[in-house]
Amino acid sequence: MPEPFYRDFDNARYGSTRSGDSDERSPFQLDRDRVVFSYAFRRLQSKTQVFQSGEYDFYRTRLTHSLEVARIARSIGEHLNRRYPEVALDGDLLEAVGLSHDLGHPPFGHIGERKLNELMAPWGGFEGNAQTARILTETFWQRKDSPHGMSPSRAFLDGILKYKALWMDCCTPPTETSGAEYPENHFLYDEQAGVRDFVAGGEWPSDAVAPDTANTAKSLECQVMDWADDTAYSLHDIVDSVKAGYLTRAAIVRWAEGPGSKRADSPAFKSLLELLEEDYLEAIFARKLGEFIRAVELVPFDGVLADKTARYRWRLQVPEEILAECSLYKKIAFDLVFRSPRIQQVEFKSGFLIERLFKAFFDCHLKPGSSGLKLLPEPALTWVEREEDEHRRARLLCDTLTQLTDHEAIRLYRHLFDPEFGSITDLL
Repeated sequence: MPEPFYRDFDNARYGSTRSGDSDERSPFQLDRDRVVFSYAFRRLQSKTQVFQSGEYDFYRTRLTHSLEVARIARSIGEHLNRRYPEVALDGDLLEAVGLSHDLGHPPFGHIGERKLNELMAPWGGFEGNAQTARILTETFWQRKDSPHGMSPSRAFLDGILKYKALWMDCCTPPTETSGAEYPENHFLYDEQAGVRDFVAGGEWPSDAVAPDTANTAKSLECQVMDWADDTAYSLHDIVDSVKAGYLTRAAIVRWAEGPGSKRADSPAFKSLLELLEEDYLEAIFARKLGEFIRAVELVPFDGVLADKTARYRWRLQVPEEILAECSLYKKIAFDLVFRSPRIQQVEFKSGFLIERLFKAFFDCHLKPGSSGLKLLPEPALTWVEREEDEHRRARLLCDTLTQLTDHEAIRLYRHLFDPEFGSITDLL
């Protein structure tokens, strides 16, 4: 009889000794359901994907993007299970990972993430994927006395960990001529070393600590989610940007024919121009979604934890031509949408807003009795005031900013800095 793909090792829960045998759901159905009905998941409906939340009524938000990633991930799993009989990916687990992969994103998309990482450098940085892990393991349930994690299963928690290098291992120490250099992204917080150890079922292997090695150690479910994420935003960002008027055929042609560029010669580019000419983009890109799903293959692989779980015995592969097409769409979106004056003006304003809120919170709350003012809402105020360690206080303050939706952040900014806005009866 073949060994089951998932065993007790994969089902074990972080921070919990309860067996869950009384629940009729599988461990991974339990993970998925807890996420779907959670406060953190609902907040994604008002967080930026490409365009700021509320700007248009047809584009994707973090919530709709996460729903699409979950569905794509499940479809990839079904495809791989049919093609490789020795693989038995769990659809509920893949769905849970896809739904959760962006839980840690702050308001205003990637500018919010970059700005918080810059501001949090003295206390270990900020990273969206690390924040997702923090939510699942530490702040998922927000009770009055203190926050608590949701006790995720090992396979689920591992599935969302795209990066396993610790922040301190990604830093460059200071020299005689320059100061320390901090990582821009792709790390776990130093205090999450225990999370990484749990994923490994013991101490994380010493030969997989370096960033280049640690960040390539991904379970099969994580690899599936990663490609589902790339598929969703590479295709859907193009569709949304065309509908919003950010991308036109003329603009794309000018971009492709720029000095020294050979992009206009690529088959994927020529195909895109034809689709734009026919005004049939959304339907064709829906078909491309299926192509991106069915293109994936598996090859046997002796991963860092292959001796403990089947989840590390396979590597996901995508054909070069599909990767090139995906890269083309992402490059178009980056150059013509994300770097456009309209989007960058919004990013500038969003970064300024995040920085002002951050400094207000930290000036008033980082050190006990800093100013006597109480700017934080409950229960975050209680959590911070009870915490004596400055590093942990800083992380709790950052949590408060991170969980805000775009609209909440704007409203809070106006409430604190606009003398003519708000009243004492407003909810923070």
